[in-house]
Amino acid sequence: MNDSEKLLALSASYKDLKAEIHKVIIGQEDVVDQVLISMFSGGHCLLIGVPGLAKTLLVNTISSALGIGFNRIQFTPDLMPSDIVGSEILDESRNFKFIQGPLFTNMVLADEINRTPPKTQSALLEAMQERRVTAAGTSYVLPKPFFVLATQNPIEQEGTYPLPEAQLDRFMFNVWVDYPVYEDELTIVKATTTDSTVTVNPVISGAEILDYQSLIRRIPVADNVLEYAVKLVAKTRVNSPYVDELTKKYITWGAGPRASQYLVLGAKCHAALNGKFSPDIEDVKAVAAPILRHRLVRNYKAEADGFSMDKIIASLL
Repeated sequence: MNDSEKLLALSASYKDLKAEIHKVIIGQEDVVDQVLISMFSGGHCLLIGVPGLAKTLLVNTISSALGIGFNRIQFTPDLMPSDIVGSEILDESRNFKFIQGPLFTNMVLADEINRTPPKTQSALLEAMQERRVTAAGTSYVLPKPFFVLATQNPIEQEGTYPLPEAQLDRFMFNVWVDYPVYEDELTIVKATTTDSTVTVNPVISGAEILDYQSLIRRIPVADNVLEYAVKLVAKTRVNSPYVDELTKKYITWGAGPRASQYLVLGAKCHAALNGKFSPDIEDVKAVAAPILRHRLVRNYKAEADGFSMDKIIASLL
């Protein structure tokens, strides 16, 4: 199969994958799209929403629709780095043996990631960036593909530890999970208050995901689309020659080069999943908000004037 045929196959597989996911997840189209785009782009995803919006259920359902390994880690204040990375123990012959932690899988759900102290949060940094972990001076390569999907509750801040900027930057997408619309909530209540069960069947294998990730990186991008993506990120930096007036007024810190990389990768993936052979500026705009919203730091004036992060990003677009 050539690349054009593979792109058409990816678009078809994506529709099948969404159909399986929506057997369980009602509505939340944008959330599902953004999570899948981050996965096919080889990125990680941070899901933020109040309790009860099916963030964990969404990740569980996606893992069932993909033929890959899955582990859930419940982040708690007493969780230690060795609890997720693994540790060395003495075996029967008095030799040290490394026991792999739950990170050694394809998809990791880091549930309520901001409930664990920074020491344990930082244990994820190497895994997310390098796809490997180090224990007792030895590096261990993680399985491929590897994704971290983390959830976070934005309203209950007591007993939580905000993620540092360096760790936030490792997430390709910051996905806001909002309340369902009335019609969707009605369907959810009907479906979940009976004794019927739904079976989600695997649609795509791990090998196919790796093949599609490689395919997305090979998609050509026009120079004007690359320039638009890089200039959009430059607009968020106060000391940039392309700085926007809104940035000068409301932004303390802008996005780094990783944002530009993710904008191009995300645009490629968005185009591919929608049956296009090359991304355009509209594809960049489609992924801009979840890529930029956790990489910009607002000042107090933005809050006082009622400028949310999404409103600022929409103005920059």
